[in-house]
Amino acid sequence: MESNGHSPRMRGPHAQYFENLSRRKIMEKSINQRKLRVCVATCNRADYSKLAPIMFGIKTESENLELSVVVIGSHLIDDYGNTYRMIEQDDFDIQARLHTIVRGEDEAAMVESVGLALVKLPDVLNRLKPDIIIVHGDRFDALALATSAALMNIRILHIEGGEVSGTIDDSIRHAITKLSHYHVCCTRSAEQHLIAMCEDHDRILLAGCPSYDKLLNLKNKDYMGVIKAWLGDDVKPGEYIVALQHPVTTDIKHSVKMFEFTLDALLSFNKKTLVLFPNIDAGSKEMVRVMRKKGVEHHPNFRAVKHVPFEQFIQLVAHAGCMIGNSSCGVREAGAFGTPVINLGTRQTGRETGENVLHVRDADTENKIIHALQLQFGKRYPCSKIYGDGNSVPRIVKFLKSISLSEPLQKKFCFPPVKESISQDIDHILETLSALAVDLGGTNLRIALVSMKGEIIKKYAQPNPKTYEDRIELILKMCVEAASEAVSLNCRILGVGISTGGRVNPHEGVVLHSTKLIQEWSSVDLRTPLSDTLHLPVWVDNDGNCAALAERKFGQGKGVQDFVTVITGTGIGGGVIHHNELVHGSSFCAGELGHIMVSFDGPECMCGSHGCIEAFASGIALQREAKKLHDEDLLLVEDMSLKNDECVTAVHLIQAAKLGNSKAFNILKTAGTALGIGIVNILHTINPSLVILSGVLANQYVNPVKEVIRQRGLASVQNVNVVVSNLSDPALLGAASMVLDYTTRRTY
Repeated sequence: MESNGHSPRMRGPHAQYFENLSRRKIMEKSINQRKLRVCVATCNRADYSKLAPIMFGIKTESENLELSVVVIGSHLIDDYGNTYRMIEQDDFDIQARLHTIVRGEDEAAMVESVGLALVKLPDVLNRLKPDIIIVHGDRFDALALATSAALMNIRILHIEGGEVSGTIDDSIRHAITKLSHYHVCCTRSAEQHLIAMCEDHDRILLAGCPSYDKLLNLKNKDYMGVIKAWLGDDVKPGEYIVALQHPVTTDIKHSVKMFEFTLDALLSFNKKTLVLFPNIDAGSKEMVRVMRKKGVEHHPNFRAVKHVPFEQFIQLVAHAGCMIGNSSCGVREAGAFGTPVINLGTRQTGRETGENVLHVRDADTENKIIHALQLQFGKRYPCSKIYGDGNSVPRIVKFLKSISLSEPLQKKFCFPPVKESISQDIDHILETLSALAVDLGGTNLRIALVSMKGEIIKKYAQPNPKTYEDRIELILKMCVEAASEAVSLNCRILGVGISTGGRVNPHEGVVLHSTKLIQEWSSVDLRTPLSDTLHLPVWVDNDGNCAALAERKFGQGKGVQDFVTVITGTGIGGGVIHHNELVHGSSFCAGELGHIMVSFDGPECMCGSHGCIEAFASGIALQREAKKLHDEDLLLVEDMSLKNDECVTAVHLIQAAKLGNSKAFNILKTAGTALGIGIVNILHTINPSLVILSGVLANQYVNPVKEVIRQRGLASVQNVNVVVSNLSDPALLGAASMVLDYTTRRTY
């Protein structure tokens, strides 16, 4: 803002903010010139399979990212395969090995293990001084890592948050989420769960599961050699079972009994089976006793192992006749290959699964499990990519590189709206909180400073240029001037809202398709240039939607849960508010009310169709009919005249009708009927409690619309309230409301 010549007048906290923008950017650049120190902490074989691809990705970005590796948990226990060796074999330097597991495999041992990790981790983190630590999943070890990092003011990136599995893991996973500053999730549902948990959407990355990047390229690699190495030379693909079952810590006794049923069923089913030892959770010791009691380790049909390298394990799962147990691998990775899976018990309840998974939630008899094996063994299912498309790691690395250490360390939660605090701040008393509103019309470009109460403090207007380049240049110029003048007006601008004609993607701030009234205005990114220039958040939406938002915040729709706004002006548009939220639709074309068809053979509309409301009732349509009458000398009546250079408009048609011109009256009656029929269709479709008519023709149409509703509407909608908007400038107020709503709620 200093380049516009207004900086000498800047005073106060808001002025200081504008003056220091460039200085802050220089400081941020300086901070980000050094490498980001990233610590990856891994606890066991399972989480390493997800973290290893990320670690390789970080290694490839050595100019920007500096990797350190901390190993804790069951990685360092002989009974669980000393799996830290995998990390060394992958050529990663391990900066710290911490023995954190207290043996006992019961609930108390898990608690003691968390405590031991909390005692040991601070020294390591003080030595490594990471800028950010990457933690995976829902293990108790990971909770210790996240707790230590949070208390030591180290940023945390949590992998696979937001998922639901139905055990104590859920509580641990969500606890880690609340401690974490950044989130990488695998599915759209997980992303929505994180948002519902009040996490900042801007700090959530929907990337997919990192292990998919590797496993989708592994299926057809020398799998026969892997199968022979682990199951014998005579075993063929599709003729063996992979079994992996862990204890459920909230019901250890039942999970041990279920494991016993599983082994009995597998013994009876009489197929070659690879059985992996359970993880280190409470109850695993009892499950290992069951394995030995059944003689699994010495049975000719079974191969019992503590660990299989991830690449080989995936090959075994991909070509198995069936996978059985309660491991997340069954509901996640196995789906990528269409491998049949039998998921036992409640450990994975709530996880998204493909059609390859058969759930046996009450696995309380051997026969039930045998029956599931008979149904699933040997089948093949379509491959599922619910959890990833194989491009997770590049997204995560890009996300890491975008993290700015100049951002506040204290994380913020996006809570739903609550009653405003009555406490006051001197800066807020001295400044007027406002929005910079932009209205892109077919004729004019208008900009205004709008207060929280909907007062237009200052308005600017210029003719709307005809070309894209000139239009963008003028928008930026006018916004910069308005933002500069806001300082002298003691206004604190919270953001920029833009109302424009055409179809808009509000999530991206992009005009997808323009109306014919605004030329060269399709596939236009409005958010980026304005945000980059003003360093403010920017919202963009269709002018009809903005009119509805204006009514919701400032007008007749205030306090109404369900209503429709219909704009009657040059064109016909509108917006739909349902349950107090604006409806955009799947392709952002909800609210295009002017293009509801009310006649099969009506006049041609500007959209290319025939019989739309807009073709009958818009200002352009009325002007067209007025010109026809004038060309036939049927428009002017007594007390009416036109100057030689005066254009015929809809105003002349309305004036003629009022002065007794029956043909003009009938045209307006047809227009009112068409609009009324369209609104009846809206009432029958979405059943709002209020219809607000906005625009220059609203007063002309309000009574005809009410009459059509009484004549043609169902009894249940005949008494719906139809009113005329009392807002003088709905487009600008609606653009402002997108900004102003964001200051009190985070769900636009």
